[in-house]
Amino acid sequence: MSLKETTWKVALLSLYLIAALDSSDPLYFKPKAVSKTKVQNDFEFRLQHSKTESLTHNELGQTCGPMYQYPFWNISLSWDERVQDLVSRLTLEEIQLQMARGGAGPYSTPAPPIMRLGIGPYVWNSNCHRGDQGAKENATAFPQSVGLAASFSHQVLFDVATVASVETRGKHNDFVRRGVYATHTGASCFSPVINVVRDPRWGRIQETYGEDPFMSGELAATFLDGLHGDNKRYVRVTGGCLHVDAYSGPENIPESRLSFDAKVSDYDLYMTYLPGFKRCVQAKTYSIMCSYNSVNGIPACVNKRLMTDILRKAWKFKGYVVSDEQALEFVISSHKYLQSFEDVAAASVIAGVNLELSANMPEPVFLSIVKAVEQGKLSEVLVRERVKPLFYTRMRLGQFDPPEQNPYSRLSNNDVVTPSHQAMALDVAKKSFVLLKNNNSFLPLDTSEFKTISVIGPMADNYVQMFGNLPPIQSRVFAKTPLEGLKEIFPSLRYKQVCEGETKCTNFSRETVQELVNGTDLVLAVFGTGPAVEAENNDRPNLELPGMQKQVIEEIMEHSGSAKILVVLMNAGPLNVTFLDIDPRVQAVLECFFPGQATGDAIREVLINKGGNSSPAGRLPITWPLYASQIPPMTNYSMVNRTYRYMQSLPLYPFGYGLSYSQFRYESLTSVSKVKAMENLSFEVTVKNIGDYDADEVIQCYISWGRSDLPVPVRQLGHFTRVHIKHGEKTMHRGTISWQRWAFWDKGFWQVKKGPMNLSCGGQQPDQTKRVPSNVMSIRFYIVSSATTTDNL
Repeated sequence: MSLKETTWKVALLSLYLIAALDSSDPLYFKPKAVSKTKVQNDFEFRLQHSKTESLTHNELGQTCGPMYQYPFWNISLSWDERVQDLVSRLTLEEIQLQMARGGAGPYSTPAPPIMRLGIGPYVWNSNCHRGDQGAKENATAFPQSVGLAASFSHQVLFDVATVASVETRGKHNDFVRRGVYATHTGASCFSPVINVVRDPRWGRIQETYGEDPFMSGELAATFLDGLHGDNKRYVRVTGGCLHVDAYSGPENIPESRLSFDAKVSDYDLYMTYLPGFKRCVQAKTYSIMCSYNSVNGIPACVNKRLMTDILRKAWKFKGYVVSDEQALEFVISSHKYLQSFEDVAAASVIAGVNLELSANMPEPVFLSIVKAVEQGKLSEVLVRERVKPLFYTRMRLGQFDPPEQNPYSRLSNNDVVTPSHQAMALDVAKKSFVLLKNNNSFLPLDTSEFKTISVIGPMADNYVQMFGNLPPIQSRVFAKTPLEGLKEIFPSLRYKQVCEGETKCTNFSRETVQELVNGTDLVLAVFGTGPAVEAENNDRPNLELPGMQKQVIEEIMEHSGSAKILVVLMNAGPLNVTFLDIDPRVQAVLECFFPGQATGDAIREVLINKGGNSSPAGRLPITWPLYASQIPPMTNYSMVNRTYRYMQSLPLYPFGYGLSYSQFRYESLTSVSKVKAMENLSFEVTVKNIGDYDADEVIQCYISWGRSDLPVPVRQLGHFTRVHIKHGEKTMHRGTISWQRWAFWDKGFWQVKKGPMNLSCGGQQPDQTKRVPSNVMSIRFYIVSSATTTDNL
């Protein structure tokens, strides 16, 4: 077979891929004509402009010419060669459209087809933080991200990402076969969110992995691995980390994120805000999103230092940067930093943005790229470079290769909401729960001890609020509220809604509370926040329970007599629950975050320790303050007195805190006594389950410096893992702490200083006042040399 014949067959196979994925018969499609009234509701899928109809073979030949002449279809070439060939064939106007159509709504998506080259449309704007979010039709709804982080489990993050990507890709394949290109139907996930939590009032805490930059980075890297899959050539879906940087509030209190300028020192930038994103680059993230706010006076999406000097030059990032929705427009309207779309298009492309996520604008900022080039503000050469990562991403998804070579092209809606996925949602929800209080081993419940049970609280039967912000869409039949789950063990329980205004609880009925709790044996009080109180673009003014929720609980305490009180909390950010912690009438407090579809079943199974293996083992990924005075102003981006790493006062619940139905004893901790400056530390730790139940334990290892003259945190997490240990048994865990954990940023470099270091391993931080019934073992090792290095990967 000649080279020409081989290349022609490859081209035909590539066209079959388009047919398989895009349901065009024969092979090709063209946009339908659309009237000016085309703007419709995405969720009703009235997207005429996003549907396709086929071209005939004659039209294909007239439009595309002999396809074999295009090397970018040739699978024997390297990715770079194929991308270079493809981009070289595009006009500047075509490139402009590809870079401008990454947003939401019928004006902003999809990126249009380039029919003369056989390139189909593509939807960029998708999310899968804990399931396929926002796309119509069912998807498995796992706990919100902060709950995933509370599991302190790499395996949990990997499993959730795997299921989310399988379902996202399966639905994407079916959408494309049906010619549907609505928002959130693509295979590029703008997930995960890894901004560190530095203020407990921030509205977006639920989307994050907590306050520790090391843990956030590790969980993000694991999540990306799960999204991308294990095929060496193709990716299942592409992941992308949000949002560079520094973006951790405010959303709207005391000012808008759209105009806020975060004043950040280089020390805090490199020690706290950037490490998670660096880890994402190491994990080969396909994209990174720039944030709404300014950083030291420059809006993030036109910030060349962040997106070129750090991301691309220092860290060698090869992917694409996408703007947050409308962020480019806000450079003008909110930040008042530039005056015209041409200026913003030029500045953002020069800074490093590849794709605009606009908000359904007929004329988004990036449709001014050509004008910016014509005005001499932007070079065509740079624009062509910026579009390359977009087509590289699509190639790695398999869009330009024969479908039979790509295992992910066979995924479909048949792989969505499967029984195994539903079971995993339940298992993950249980692993996310954190037991904050358990007086006299009140939990697990012995249901035979209680004759009359009352359930009360605004989160008890609130289907919407239990999912948190931006949930996957699914049928109501897949989910249970706490009330529905509890009825399976307490069929005759009492329940009435007592709060007005749902979780905001603007008022409540004292008479109804008293009626419910009078003469009862057990009160299950289910309280919290939900996205009505904390969410994107919605900060909390304080850490108090919303509205009159605290008064409801106090009414329960006053009128429930000798009843046992169990409080279940469903929220993201910390709450002021000191009164629950210290009051002996409250037997137990269980933090559940936003557990998703398995909420009711998970709460029921944990409360009774179903199967003997449902003991809670989640740990807090965020410090819960004891006093409001411990919280610096929201707009202050210094890390002084923020998070466990820099906090000088005692919290209510420390980072990493969480109880178990069982107890553990750490019996040995060993490591080498000396390491070089840039040499990793290996260690071994042995832990035994000395309690009455089989249970998971979270092994937490922290390092601290033995020198007081260094600009370093009080301590910081160096290693963590979650292990299952049966009652009476022990396990030995081997771990490694990277030398980068004891490096610190100073004078423009990473510094390692010789001297003593402390390593502590246990089920909690060393020396914490609010302790779990376990021990911590500590040893000392020595760094025998000093070193200085740059931030380059």
